Amino acid sequence: MTTTPPVPAKRTGYHHGNLVEALLEAAIALIDEKGVDALSVREVARKAGVSPGAPFRHFSNRTALLTAVAEQAMARLTAAVRAEVEAVGDADPVEALRAIGRGYLEWARTNPTHFQVVSSRSLIDFHGSDALVAENEAIRVAMADLIGRGRREGRLRDDVPVDDLIFAARAFVYGVARMWIDGHFREWKIEKDPPDAMEGALNLFIAVIGARL
Repeated sequence: MTTTPPVPAKRTGYHHGNLVEALLEAAIALIDEKGVDALSVREVARKAGVSPGAPFRHFSNRTALLTAVAEQAMARLTAAVRAEVEAVGDADPVEALRAIGRGYLEWARTNPTHFQVVSSRSLIDFHGSDALVAENEAIRVAMADLIGRGRREGRLRDDVPVDDLIFAARAFVYGVARMWIDGHFREWKIEKDPPDAMEGALNLFIAVIGARL
Protein backbone atom coordinates (compact mmCIF):
# COMPACT_ATOMS: atom_id res chain seq x y z
CA MET A 1 0.00 0.00 0.00
CA THR A 2 1.09 3.60 -0.40
CA THR A 3 2.43 5.56 2.53
CA THR A 4 0.17 8.29 3.90
CA PRO A 5 0.97 11.02 6.42
CA PRO A 6 -0.42 10.75 9.95
CA VAL A 7 -3.99 11.95 10.42
CA PRO A 8 -3.74 15.58 11.56
CA ALA A 9 -4.95 16.43 15.04
CA LYS A 10 -8.27 18.25 15.15
CA ARG A 11 -8.00 22.03 15.45
CA THR A 12 -10.54 24.73 16.08
CA GLY A 13 -10.64 27.75 13.81
CA TYR A 14 -7.93 29.20 11.64
CA HIS A 15 -4.30 29.25 12.74
CA HIS A 16 -1.66 31.03 10.70
CA GLY A 17 -0.04 28.61 8.30
CA ASN A 18 -2.86 26.07 8.53
CA LEU A 19 -5.44 27.64 6.24
CA VAL A 20 -6.08 24.47 4.20
CA GLU A 21 -6.56 22.39 7.33
CA ALA A 22 -8.92 25.00 8.79
CA LEU A 23 -10.96 25.10 5.58
CA LEU A 24 -11.29 21.32 5.45
CA GLU A 25 -12.38 21.24 9.08
CA ALA A 26 -14.93 23.99 8.39
CA ALA A 27 -16.23 22.13 5.35
CA ILE A 28 -16.80 18.97 7.36
CA ALA A 29 -18.55 20.93 10.11
CA LEU A 30 -20.86 22.64 7.61
CA ILE A 31 -21.75 19.36 5.92
CA ASP A 32 -22.58 17.91 9.33
CA GLU A 33 -24.75 20.92 10.15
CA LYS A 34 -26.52 21.65 6.88
CA GLY A 35 -25.78 18.85 4.40
CA VAL A 36 -23.46 18.85 1.44
CA ASP A 37 -25.96 20.60 -0.86
CA ALA A 38 -25.71 23.76 1.25
CA LEU A 39 -21.92 23.88 1.05
CA SER A 40 -20.18 26.75 -0.73
CA VAL A 41 -16.60 27.97 -0.70
CA ARG A 42 -17.66 31.34 0.69
CA GLU A 43 -19.69 29.73 3.46
CA VAL A 44 -16.67 27.63 4.36
CA ALA A 45 -14.57 30.79 4.53
CA ARG A 46 -17.09 32.36 6.89
CA LYS A 47 -17.11 29.25 9.07
CA ALA A 48 -13.29 29.19 9.18
CA GLY A 49 -13.16 32.89 10.06
CA VAL A 50 -11.21 34.03 7.01
CA SER A 51 -11.91 36.47 4.21
CA PRO A 52 -14.29 35.31 1.43
CA GLY A 53 -11.46 35.25 -1.08
CA ALA A 54 -8.93 33.38 1.05
CA PRO A 55 -10.04 29.83 0.13
CA PHE A 56 -9.71 30.54 -3.57
CA ARG A 57 -5.93 30.65 -3.20
CA HIS A 58 -6.15 26.89 -2.64
CA PHE A 59 -9.48 25.77 -4.09
CA SER A 60 -10.75 27.19 -7.34
CA ASN A 61 -14.31 26.01 -6.75
CA ARG A 62 -16.59 23.83 -4.61
CA THR A 63 -15.56 20.65 -6.41
CA ALA A 64 -11.89 21.29 -5.70
CA LEU A 65 -12.66 21.86 -2.02
CA LEU A 66 -14.71 18.67 -1.75
CA THR A 67 -12.01 16.73 -3.61
CA ALA A 68 -9.56 17.84 -0.92
CA VAL A 69 -11.99 16.57 1.72
CA ALA A 70 -12.13 13.28 -0.19
CA GLU A 71 -8.32 13.08 -0.23
CA GLN A 72 -8.34 13.52 3.54
CA ALA A 73 -10.97 10.78 3.75
CA MET A 74 -8.90 8.41 1.61
CA ALA A 75 -5.80 9.06 3.71
CA ARG A 76 -7.75 8.13 6.82
CA LEU A 77 -9.13 5.03 5.16
CA THR A 78 -5.64 3.93 4.10
CA ALA A 79 -4.35 4.51 7.64
CA ALA A 80 -7.23 2.52 9.16
CA VAL A 81 -6.72 -0.39 6.77
CA ARG A 82 -2.96 -0.40 7.29
CA ALA A 83 -3.35 -0.41 11.09
CA GLU A 84 -5.66 -3.43 10.98
CA VAL A 85 -3.45 -5.36 8.57
CA GLU A 86 -0.30 -4.59 10.56
CA ALA A 87 -2.05 -5.85 13.71
CA VAL A 88 -2.59 -9.32 12.21
CA GLY A 89 0.25 -9.44 9.68
CA ASP A 90 -0.15 -10.67 6.12
CA ALA A 91 1.16 -14.21 6.51
CA ASP A 92 -2.42 -15.48 6.60
CA PRO A 93 -4.09 -14.01 3.48
CA VAL A 94 -7.63 -14.67 4.71
CA GLU A 95 -7.04 -12.92 8.03
CA ALA A 96 -5.33 -10.02 6.25
CA LEU A 97 -8.31 -9.75 3.89
CA ARG A 98 -10.63 -9.74 6.90
CA ALA A 99 -8.47 -7.00 8.41
CA ILE A 100 -8.90 -4.82 5.31
CA GLY A 101 -12.67 -5.17 5.65
CA ARG A 102 -12.51 -4.42 9.36
CA GLY A 103 -10.40 -1.31 8.74
CA TYR A 104 -12.82 -0.08 6.09
CA LEU A 105 -15.86 -0.54 8.32
CA GLU A 106 -14.17 1.11 11.31
CA TRP A 107 -13.14 4.05 9.14
CA ALA A 108 -16.66 4.48 7.77
CA ARG A 109 -18.22 4.20 11.22
CA THR A 110 -15.93 6.83 12.73
CA ASN A 111 -15.77 9.14 9.68
CA PRO A 112 -19.32 9.16 8.28
CA THR A 113 -19.10 12.58 6.66
CA HIS A 114 -15.81 11.75 4.98
CA PHE A 115 -17.42 8.52 3.76
CA GLN A 116 -20.32 10.47 2.26
CA VAL A 117 -18.03 12.85 0.39
CA VAL A 118 -15.50 10.37 -1.00
CA SER A 119 -18.30 8.00 -2.02
CA SER A 120 -20.14 10.62 -4.10
CA ARG A 121 -18.40 10.80 -7.45
CA SER A 122 -20.75 13.60 -8.56
CA LEU A 123 -19.30 15.85 -5.82
CA ILE A 124 -15.60 15.34 -6.44
CA ASP A 125 -13.07 15.05 -9.24
CA PHE A 126 -11.95 11.56 -8.26
CA HIS A 127 -9.97 10.74 -11.39
CA GLY A 128 -8.38 14.17 -11.40
CA SER A 129 -6.75 13.47 -8.04
CA ASP A 130 -3.54 11.43 -8.15
CA ALA A 131 -3.84 10.73 -4.42
CA LEU A 132 -7.37 9.35 -4.64
CA VAL A 133 -6.60 7.16 -7.65
CA ALA A 134 -3.32 5.84 -6.22
CA GLU A 135 -4.57 5.04 -2.72
CA ASN A 136 -7.77 3.43 -3.97
CA GLU A 137 -5.77 1.31 -6.41
CA ALA A 138 -3.31 0.33 -3.67
CA ILE A 139 -6.14 -1.16 -1.62
CA ARG A 140 -7.54 -2.94 -4.66
CA VAL A 141 -4.14 -4.42 -5.51
CA ALA A 142 -3.64 -5.55 -1.91
CA MET A 143 -7.02 -7.30 -2.01
CA ALA A 144 -6.17 -8.96 -5.32
CA ASP A 145 -2.88 -10.26 -3.89
CA LEU A 146 -4.52 -11.64 -0.74
CA ILE A 147 -7.39 -13.26 -2.62
CA GLY A 148 -4.97 -14.80 -5.10
CA ARG A 149 -2.84 -16.21 -2.30
CA GLY A 150 -5.90 -17.45 -0.45
CA ARG A 151 -7.06 -19.32 -3.53
CA ARG A 152 -3.64 -20.86 -4.16
CA GLU A 153 -3.56 -22.07 -0.56
CA GLY A 154 -7.01 -23.60 -0.89
CA ARG A 155 -8.49 -21.17 1.64
CA LEU A 156 -10.82 -19.27 -0.66
CA ARG A 157 -13.20 -20.58 -3.29
CA ASP A 158 -11.68 -20.95 -6.74
CA ASP A 159 -14.88 -21.20 -8.77
CA VAL A 160 -15.27 -17.41 -8.95
CA PRO A 161 -12.86 -15.12 -10.83
CA VAL A 162 -10.59 -13.00 -8.62
CA ASP A 163 -12.00 -9.75 -10.01
CA ASP A 164 -15.53 -10.88 -9.11
CA LEU A 165 -14.43 -11.68 -5.56
CA ILE A 166 -12.77 -8.28 -5.24
CA PHE A 167 -15.92 -6.58 -6.51
CA ALA A 168 -18.14 -8.59 -4.17
CA ALA A 169 -15.91 -7.81 -1.19
CA ARG A 170 -15.87 -4.10 -1.95
CA ALA A 171 -19.61 -4.02 -2.54
CA PHE A 172 -20.21 -5.86 0.71
CA VAL A 173 -18.25 -3.51 3.00
CA TYR A 174 -19.56 -0.46 1.14
CA GLY A 175 -23.12 -1.68 1.50
CA VAL A 176 -22.79 -2.41 5.21
CA ALA A 177 -21.23 1.01 5.81
CA ARG A 178 -23.89 2.72 3.73
CA MET A 179 -26.70 0.98 5.61
CA TRP A 180 -25.31 2.15 8.95
CA ILE A 181 -24.60 5.71 7.85
CA ASP A 182 -28.03 6.05 6.21
CA GLY A 183 -29.76 4.75 9.37
CA HIS A 184 -31.02 1.40 8.09
CA PHE A 185 -29.89 -0.79 10.97
CA ARG A 186 -32.96 -0.15 13.12
CA GLU A 187 -35.52 -1.02 10.46
CA TRP A 188 -33.62 -4.21 9.64
CA LYS A 189 -33.81 -5.20 13.31
CA ILE A 190 -30.08 -4.96 13.92
CA GLU A 191 -29.99 -4.91 17.72
CA LYS A 192 -26.26 -5.42 18.26
CA ASP A 193 -23.95 -2.47 18.73
CA PRO A 194 -22.88 -1.26 15.25
CA PRO A 195 -19.23 -2.42 15.57
CA ASP A 196 -20.36 -5.90 16.64
CA ALA A 197 -23.00 -6.11 13.93
CA MET A 198 -20.51 -5.05 11.27
CA GLU A 199 -17.87 -7.48 12.52
CA GLY A 200 -20.39 -10.33 12.51
CA ALA A 201 -21.51 -9.56 8.98
CA LEU A 202 -17.90 -9.36 7.82
CA ASN A 203 -17.09 -12.73 9.35
CA LEU A 204 -20.11 -14.25 7.63
CA PHE A 205 -19.01 -12.83 4.28
CA ILE A 206 -15.49 -14.23 4.70
CA ALA A 207 -17.01 -17.63 5.52
CA VAL A 208 -19.20 -17.48 2.39
CA ILE A 209 -16.24 -16.89 0.08
CA GLY A 210 -14.19 -19.57 1.83
CA ALA A 211 -13.19 -22.77 0.05
CA ARG A 212 -15.81 -25.50 -0.14
CA LEU A 213 -14.19 -28.41 1.70
